[in-house]
Amino acid sequence: MKLILLGPPGAGKGTQAAQLVERFAIPQVSTGDMLRAAVREQTPMGLKAKEFMDKGALVTDEVVIGIVRERLQQSDCGPGFILDGFPRTVPQADALKATLSELGKNLDAVVSLQVETDALVERLVGRRSCRSCGRGFHVNFDPPAKAGICDSCGAELFQRDDDQEVTIRNRMEVYHQQTAPLEDYYRQAGLLKTVDGMAPIAEVQQQVLGILQAL
Repeated sequence: MKLILLGPPGAGKGTQAAQLVERFAIPQVSTGDMLRAAVREQTPMGLKAKEFMDKGALVTDEVVIGIVRERLQQSDCGPGFILDGFPRTVPQADALKATLSELGKNLDAVVSLQVETDALVERLVGRRSCRSCGRGFHVNFDPPAKAGICDSCGAELFQRDDDQEVTIRNRMEVYHQQTAPLEDYYRQAGLLKTVDGMAPIAEVQQQVLGILQAL
């Protein structure tokens, strides 16, 4: 099963991907996670990516395509994969198509989570992450037992720079300008499937599974 999950930041792609990973035993390939790891480790690529991420802008194709290409060549991606956060532009989609062709692979489906901008802002502004173990929380929807403290390890929780409201709205604008055209790209390829991303998590998962079972 080789999938792409589309949707703006905060749409729930990571949540849905995690459940699909468990069900189908294929890896989630999240460019966001890989880039944030590079930023934490202060690698040259990470430092370069941070300049874009802090502004809510898209990281350059050169950086993103390079790490995705390397990841898809790893052995655990042989049976399949779930791409989360990539591609984000039509040129990236073209590069992915070329990469998959070189690897002898084809996409099975592109699932787009449809959500409202204001709801996404509320989701993202309230997100908090643990500085030590990385566990995520939400001040409204999934708060820690003690404000500002991780339930798992007791370390401090923090708000990512790219979860500030001004940055979030900029990310939404960037998404609609550069990423939304991907829906037309994959619709024309006969791969696009849409689901209601505003529904409860379990309902969204059932919609996604229904699409995959029909393939």
